[in-house]
Amino acid sequence: MEHGEKNITIVDDKGNEQLCEVLFTFDSDQFDKSYVLYYPVEAQEDEEIEIHASSFVPNEDGEDGELMPVETDEEWELIEETLNTFLADEEDE
Repeated sequence: MEHGEKNITIVDDKGNEQLCEVLFTFDSDQFDKSYVLYYPVEAQEDEEIEIHASSFVPNEDGEDGELMPVETDEEWELIEETLNTFLADEEDE
């Protein structure tokens, strides 16, 4: 996972690969992690898109962090607030 990457491949718990488009990434000083929000590329335009979130810690060179599950309610609250701000900004443009 790299900052600025547009697509990522997610492997689910059954081993199936799914191509996802990155909505955006952001860093949190509070949790000392980076987060990525993404959704499946094959989602139909008329369907409600299910947005997924994972945390990642970039390597020292800032590239190829490993995706990890979001584990705490506090992290989920931060992600939801950031997503709501992002979506509000998108509507304003």
